[in-house]
Amino acid sequence: MIHVMKILSVNVGPPRQIVLDGKTVSTGIYKVPVRGRVKVGKLNLEGDAQADLSAHGGPNKALYAYPSEHYSYWRRELPGTELPWGAFGENLTLAGLLEEDVHIGDRFQIGTAVVMVTQPRLPCYKLGIRFGRSDIPDRFLASRRTGFYLSVLEEGELGEGDAVERITQDLYGISVATVVRLYLERGFQDIHLLERALQVEALPSGWRKRFQKWIEDQREAGKGRGHSDLEIHRSHSGSHGS
Repeated sequence: MIHVMKILSVNVGPPRQIVLDGKTVSTGIYKVPVRGRVKVGKLNLEGDAQADLSAHGGPNKALYAYPSEHYSYWRRELPGTELPWGAFGENLTLAGLLEEDVHIGDRFQIGTAVVMVTQPRLPCYKLGIRFGRSDIPDRFLASRRTGFYLSVLEEGELGEGDAVERITQDLYGISVATVVRLYLERGFQDIHLLERALQVEALPSGWRKRFQKWIEDQREAGKGRGHSDLEIHRSHSGSHGS
């Protein structure tokens, strides 16, 4: 089956001030679909902004993409909840591109812009604000339907219906789904896979530090098997299936 990769919806929104437990909180979680061509800048889409720049936004999180295929799951999980495109705070609601198919460092052309996959989303409490339910962030992560962040390599413009074309696939083939599994499953944290992930140039520093610590912890516990990075590279250089 041929999967058509395209944008189903482009969603933007400025930060809003809301009251939570008696305190005013600024959040950019609320996005609404927009029509027409939208400019893509190095840090966000035109008309979009993030509230807490210490945790959101920046070059490695310029855009957030979410697979449209996950909406049917959430409609079953959250009956009676309205789920328009953009409900999860994504800038791009995509079709045909799931976490297991996308690798850290993969580059795509969307419209006239070129973007690169950088990391999965680890949701914060503000996703719970969006749905009025404090359990949503944990359920979102546990579902492993995280979506993924994109950096902008070349500015341009895009719009609803645009094709998503993979330009290059990263050599080491570490999928977004693999990174999420490494994060969630202690038993899956194989030292060889972690070292392979560290070879991915596009992996952000926060993830790099986390993986390095897990490697050090395993070595201290005597779990490392001692293969060199070069051996790991040779054994996986032709594989893109993680």
